[in-house]
Amino acid sequence: MLRKRAWIKFIKIMCCISIVIPFLTGCWDRLEIEERAVVLGVSIDTADTEKAEQEEDEVSHVHESIPAPQKGMIRVAVQIALPGRIPLGPGESGGGKGSESQTVWVIEVVGHSIDDAIMNLQQQVSSRLFFGHLRVIIVSEAVAKKGLENINDYFRRNPELRRMAWLMVSKGNALKFMKAAPKLQRVPTLYLMTTLDEGIRLGKFPKDYIGIFWSNESKKGQEGFLPYVEMKKEQNVEIKGLAYFVGDQMVGATKPFEIAGYLGIKGVSPAGYRRFIQLGGSSEMVMTNATQRKSKIDVQIKNNIPHFTVKLSMEFDVEEKLSEKIDINNPKLLKEIEQIQEESAVKFYMKMIKKTQVKGSDIFGFGEYVRARKPRYWNQQIKTAEKWRSMYKESTFDVKVSRKIRRIGMKAK
Repeated sequence: MLRKRAWIKFIKIMCCISIVIPFLTGCWDRLEIEERAVVLGVSIDTADTEKAEQEEDEVSHVHESIPAPQKGMIRVAVQIALPGRIPLGPGESGGGKGSESQTVWVIEVVGHSIDDAIMNLQQQVSSRLFFGHLRVIIVSEAVAKKGLENINDYFRRNPELRRMAWLMVSKGNALKFMKAAPKLQRVPTLYLMTTLDEGIRLGKFPKDYIGIFWSNESKKGQEGFLPYVEMKKEQNVEIKGLAYFVGDQMVGATKPFEIAGYLGIKGVSPAGYRRFIQLGGSSEMVMTNATQRKSKIDVQIKNNIPHFTVKLSMEFDVEEKLSEKIDINNPKLLKEIEQIQEESAVKFYMKMIKKTQVKGSDIFGFGEYVRARKPRYWNQQIKTAEKWRSMYKESTFDVKVSRKIRRIGMKAK
């Protein structure tokens, strides 16, 4: 009887220990925030190989016994948050270049690959680099045209990187974005991120986080695109267009207004672009603002080639007239504005599609419509992404546009 009681007591003790132990192991691998070097932004540029080899140290290789890759070198800069300097409220915002107002520390290194450059950087920083708060990765146009294979591979393998970070292509050097001091934000990367996030909200840019770019890039019937940005005189950032790709190589870029062409074909709302409509003489013009977009894409196989019918409908407001001669309350004039909008829009969208066809870069995902709705044709005639790139160049399109004026504004008489 005593032995049985002792055995029950032993079992109870073991159950208590098994319950308590998991709670005691929760912090075994803790890393205090003060012990981390929090990376907010990364820029990647090409580097002169001869000068870069003199600048770099042999951290991941030794020339005599462990050779480095025989390829062009890159210059990587990171923006590290300074502990205690990041503004916590709206009252602490505002630009400045003084030492007291600096919120980030920018360090640049060279390397033969992204991992090599990050290793060289870690050799110079006392704290462990942490990419969990990385929000912006900027690559120069020169790097993007060479290909993003190494960059995509490294960051896709990094479990700390958020898929809602932004990857963008800069016109010219990307390093200057890391060293910028915008007036509206004390943290440059947050300013870049806000510019694109607000662009989505205002209908000026499609949702294209790094995770979406990787998803589009991996599809057989679609290519990826990235924001194409430029630094202006006052260190403000302009979204210059879409940098579109074939595989991992940038092959071209759109103009700023052509972003509206992409958004229209994809039917993304709300709409947020304005345009001029010329009615008669050069001074008889009105400015319209698109508000809502809808699109429908159908595909047929004609002469063994995909033929797409793109139907677009859009609502817009008349916001401004450039001549007092224009009677904006005249119903006939409003119908004329709608007709001119429709005719010019068809030419605009067709030109936008042909621009990407020349490069074989289907950023609209027309190939995915073929895969989904004509699977037998796809499996017999196309099968691969490479085949679709050549087939996309030969595909035919029919664009139909419907425009409707919703509002013309008010004016006291």
